[in-house]
Amino acid sequence: MIEIRPVKSNTFRSVKTLIDIKTFLCCVLFMTFMLACSKEKPDKISAIKNRAAIPKLHATDITTVISDSGVTRYRISTPRWDVYDKAAQPYQEFPKGIYFEKFDENLKVDANIQSQYARFNENEKLWILRGKVRAMNLQGELFETSVLYWNQQQEKFYTDSAIKITQTTRIIKGIGFESNQSMTKYMIKKPQGIFPVSDKATEATPAPTMTTVTPMSQSVLPAAGNHKAK
Repeated sequence: MIEIRPVKSNTFRSVKTLIDIKTFLCCVLFMTFMLACSKEKPDKISAIKNRAAIPKLHATDITTVISDSGVTRYRISTPRWDVYDKAAQPYQEFPKGIYFEKFDENLKVDANIQSQYARFNENEKLWILRGKVRAMNLQGELFETSVLYWNQQQEKFYTDSAIKITQTTRIIKGIGFESNQSMTKYMIKKPQGIFPVSDKATEATPAPTMTTVTPMSQSVLPAAGNHKAK
């Protein structure tokens, strides 16, 4: 008797296995898609809207010299220096104060100035100094005011505020002031009086001195107001 047995098909198993793999891959892709959709979208960095309010240059604890046409003109020291090149009127700001010395052609200090705040308008070449402004000329005369303007184009200092000038033997007070850049020729618009300097005040306050300064071994910046943004 001939016995007929069913033949096992390997082809059927292969097809079934292939179907199971495809099903598994589809499930994995579906789960990956669902997980991706469930995650929160990353925050986008907003574009800078007001570029004029952000300084191109921000520097701290700066001491440097400034030249004009290859000649050293000033030495500046400041805790903070910000340059706003994209403002409608480009300017440099010194919000924590400034101290600078002005040199003559022989690199001799002919004036020094300090204030609690300073701003330089580049187009006008105008310095605005505020807050306990103190300036001293080569003769040792001390000028004190709350606001002082320095126009480099007109080569003069001026103010409409109260001014006090301390000389060796007397103090001059008034309202309004104008002088040349070395503060050697000046005029008080509304004098209020001349007062003698007491002996005690003279003894307590050392006589001011001026020194010849050699240019510092630091990078020389272009003259303020002539700086061109890259």
